[in-house]
Amino acid sequence: MNFRIQSGELRARTQDCLIIGIFENNKLTPAAKRLDKTSHGALSKLLKQGDFEGKTGQTFLLYRLPNISADRLLLVGCGTHETLNERDYRKIIYSATKALTGLKATHAVSFLTELTVAKHSAAWNIKQAVEVTQDALYSFDQYKSAKTSKQALKEMVFSISDKKQAKTCEDGLKQGLAISAGVALTKNLANQPSNVCTPDYLAEQAKKLAKEYKKIQVKILDKKAMEKLGMGALLAVAKGSDKPPKLICFEYKGSAKKQAPIAFVGKGITFDTGGISLKPADGMIGMKYDMCGAATVFGTIKAAAELKLPLHIVGLVAAAENMPSGTAAKPEDIVTTLSGQTVEIMNTDAEGRLVLCDALTYCERYKPQAVIDIATLTGAVVVALGTHATGLLANDEPLAKELLYAGNESFDRAWQMPLWDEYQEQLKSPFADMSNVGGRSAGTITAACFLSRFAKKFHWAHLDVAGTAAMMMGGNDRYATGRPVPMLVQYLINKT
Repeated sequence: MNFRIQSGELRARTQDCLIIGIFENNKLTPAAKRLDKTSHGALSKLLKQGDFEGKTGQTFLLYRLPNISADRLLLVGCGTHETLNERDYRKIIYSATKALTGLKATHAVSFLTELTVAKHSAAWNIKQAVEVTQDALYSFDQYKSAKTSKQALKEMVFSISDKKQAKTCEDGLKQGLAISAGVALTKNLANQPSNVCTPDYLAEQAKKLAKEYKKIQVKILDKKAMEKLGMGALLAVAKGSDKPPKLICFEYKGSAKKQAPIAFVGKGITFDTGGISLKPADGMIGMKYDMCGAATVFGTIKAAAELKLPLHIVGLVAAAENMPSGTAAKPEDIVTTLSGQTVEIMNTDAEGRLVLCDALTYCERYKPQAVIDIATLTGAVVVALGTHATGLLANDEPLAKELLYAGNESFDRAWQMPLWDEYQEQLKSPFADMSNVGGRSAGTITAACFLSRFAKKFHWAHLDVAGTAAMMMGGNDRYATGRPVPMLVQYLINKT
């Protein structure tokens, strides 16, 4: 779909649909006041009938108001406050887009982007409007015989009240489009079934991404290469499957200047049965999403390439399938990691940290300025933070603050948890350098403590996205969200 920015009077809007915000108690937004004046008070008269309350996200469709050239007028409730918070603004945009999906309108002009959002600019409004609109229009029906009805809407025009804001708003539009493209790629990869999305499939998708963007290079390490290097932890996870593991290495060079890269490391468990520490049957539903960290790396790299960011970025994807079999790793097995440290595998269902630890060590050869890993790592983070905030732990406070700021700015928020030495005690093993689990208490923190032992040579942050990267409520309520691509791309934008 095409997106544009435009300013001008209502009379000049010859479109299929105008989208106007209305506050509760029939209080008009500035755009609604202009429309009411143009229609000689027709809007006010209709609102007095009481059919529309103006509650946040409520929608109401009108046809052919006097002196208004558009065929349709979509009213969207904006609540009681003239200055909105981020959540309500996004809800308003989302509701408006969903209301449009059932219409035959092909071109729409939205005045919702003129609303005032606390602490944010018009450019932020535009950027968020693009992202939320694309999210509302997203569907994954690749495997359905009856496809989702084709969307009639071809163009969305976002209105700005001041022409002087046009340049910054165009920048916001470009950023929103790039982030949306990255989010869509992340969702598309994550929503694939695991009989399609294997480590081999991810490797092929990486090659396709490199063909699409000249500044992206890809190198794939296969099982033999990993054995030669000594990646005993990653290989142990893959032992039970007949799908060979892959270490996918992206490198994006957006600047001619030599600079230390920013690295992203993604957990790519394409399906997680738990291995020999087998999950219950119900616990396996949604485990195709255990590669959302990997999908996030793909999406973030794509968005950076779309924006042509002048940065050096590395992306590592540790891809494997965790299956039970006669060759699978067993509880109490001891493996030697790429770093030379040994790990006693006390639970084969704590496999994400095993693939990540070797990928983190491999990352050292790039001499990165910062490393951020992304993983659906622990159920404990869902207990602690639910599905609203990503868990953040880091060995570098400035890096943690940059990510928290980017999360707040993009409304893809994280919450920092402690990474104190006291928690390291829980990882003791009588027979190896460490255990891969630390017991039930503080599970998210001890998982990060484990990873921190492989991140001592660089500034590092860990994002546990088990609660935010996918909604896995069972039945029909399962879908990838594309998070934390918006946070990570905003972090990169802030670095330019």
